[in-house]
Amino acid sequence: MLMQLETRQAAEVMRQFSEFEADEIAAEIVRLSRVEAQQVEHAINELHDLATAGKPNARGGRDTAASLLEASFGAEKAMTVMNRLSSTMAGMTFEFLESTEPAHIASLLDGELPQTIALVLAHLRPEVASSVLAGFDSSQRSAVVVALAAMGTAVPEAVRVVAEELKKRTGSVMASHEPLQAVGGIQPLVDILNRSNIAVEKEVLSSLDESDPELAEEVRSRMLSFADLVKFDRIDVQRVLRGVDPTTLALALKGVSTDVEDTVRGNISERTRSILDAEISSMGKVRISLVEEARADIVQTIRALEASGEITIKRADKDDYVL
Repeated sequence: MLMQLETRQAAEVMRQFSEFEADEIAAEIVRLSRVEAQQVEHAINELHDLATAGKPNARGGRDTAASLLEASFGAEKAMTVMNRLSSTMAGMTFEFLESTEPAHIASLLDGELPQTIALVLAHLRPEVASSVLAGFDSSQRSAVVVALAAMGTAVPEAVRVVAEELKKRTGSVMASHEPLQAVGGIQPLVDILNRSNIAVEKEVLSSLDESDPELAEEVRSRMLSFADLVKFDRIDVQRVLRGVDPTTLALALKGVSTDVEDTVRGNISERTRSILDAEISSMGKVRISLVEEARADIVQTIRALEASGEITIKRADKDDYVL
């Protein structure tokens, strides 16, 4: 209906919605672009009080959505909403790769510049991107993760060109999508590493330690860790710990903060606590590498439970996780 109204009138209606609702409406306008007259007439007939005379002429697309948002909320707020919308919809540009085997995607990208590969990985779902990343050799993988972490907002034309070229290589038919902005940076890299196996994770972080220690530290600070158990709901902590071997858990608890240890002990059975205490008392001093490996195993358990849908981790922009 908003697409039928003049911008000033539509803006008055848009102001009645929350910002979240405005996001969804703007997204729908972008996706619609143009609507057949018959569909418009049907919609108008369903809303008699908004019926208009004459043949409707629907106009959609990014410009329409942006103009409507600007008239409703001002230029600054409109830009914020459109940028957020672009980030949300960015993956559509490369959605044709979602059904492609990661090994095949890696072969399609073989020989490309690290920046080009990073651009593609930033558009894929993290679990797909992590599998693709694992398909590269170590030197190429290192170059790609550095490019991904350093990448900001991609030029829409560059996104279009890369997507079109990959579609030609895969024999896909080019779909008509508006060029969308892609958002790279550290968070997509963190999401990918959080779904990679331990060997790839260690190799990537070790490489970053050598090339850019500050970046490596920033990536580590955002990644899922054993200590993040304190931020989970009790039910989810119990689900994570249920299948963890007591020896592994005892190693992981070496040197942890009191709140982490309290969280673990408060979510296991009395019998398991007794076994855990026995394991800890018999250990004595252990190598840091063994402690890190034990914690990494538990993080892998968390990732596996997330992948199976048994727990859901909502990753925020900062280092908080909500289940």
